[in-house]
Amino acid sequence: MATLDFRASQASNQRKTYLLLAAMGLVVAAAVYGTALATGQTSVGIVPIAVGIAIASVWGSYFASDKIVLTMTGAREIDHDSAPQLFNLVQELTMAAGLPMPKVAIVEDSAPNAFATGRNPEHAVIAFTTGILEKMDREELQGVAAHELAHVANRDTLVAAVAATTAGAIAILSDFVLRFTFFTGGRRDDNNNGGNPIALIAGIVALILAPIAAILLKSAVSRNREALADATAVEFTRNPTGLRRALEVLAQDSTVVHQKSNAVAHIWIESPLDAQKTSQLFATHPPLSWRIEQLKQMEGLA
Repeated sequence: MATLDFRASQASNQRKTYLLLAAMGLVVAAAVYGTALATGQTSVGIVPIAVGIAIASVWGSYFASDKIVLTMTGAREIDHDSAPQLFNLVQELTMAAGLPMPKVAIVEDSAPNAFATGRNPEHAVIAFTTGILEKMDREELQGVAAHELAHVANRDTLVAAVAATTAGAIAILSDFVLRFTFFTGGRRDDNNNGGNPIALIAGIVALILAPIAAILLKSAVSRNREALADATAVEFTRNPTGLRRALEVLAQDSTVVHQKSNAVAHIWIESPLDAQKTSQLFATHPPLSWRIEQLKQMEGLA
């Protein structure tokens, strides 16, 4: 990371954002089509319906991404009067970074963590848990806030929010098919080709592969963007020590946020699920130890 050309990476990151949104839309479309096959709706007419649902899902999450994520995490928005020190810290960083002032929110949770969401810098939200506010000093919080602002500047928050809603939509579709097949016993109307075992198998396979594709896509995107956000945060603060110390606090703390579902695990600065994974294939973040070492190199300590 010490030799990372972060400006070129930022430009590339933003160009890839819309490609990723399209890919997530295709994943949703595949899941919808798989649902149709598994429930016996094999008519060609289901294709535009699947595409329509996919477009509506991505488009809807684009405009409502901040509200969706805040609801899923239980974050509540605060103002200057309710948390002046935190509000001023974020405001100072946004001025230094040349970004609009985001909304600031707090999650009632003893585990130290933070996240950013929103479709663009004009509609961004940065949230902190009560645990991180209690366990970190101002320099460390500045590093965390700069990391989250970096996600806003790099348009990572849009992709993260759409990934969260995509995962949620696919989970709902999969649950629907399981309940449908349980209550119907796999019986379908032969008039709509529901008796075709190949169509049934194809639908089930699509529903199995769609969540895996969504997880892999989300994980790969998140890992790359976390590393870039660390480097961008240092550019904002000119102080790698604050973020490095903050990551060390996170590494030493074993508590995990209560909201740790797969749908939103990737948005936190420290994923609440990565510690449980045996393979980095599905991890949404680079290891904290690796990130700390990169920051030490920036400090000239390594």
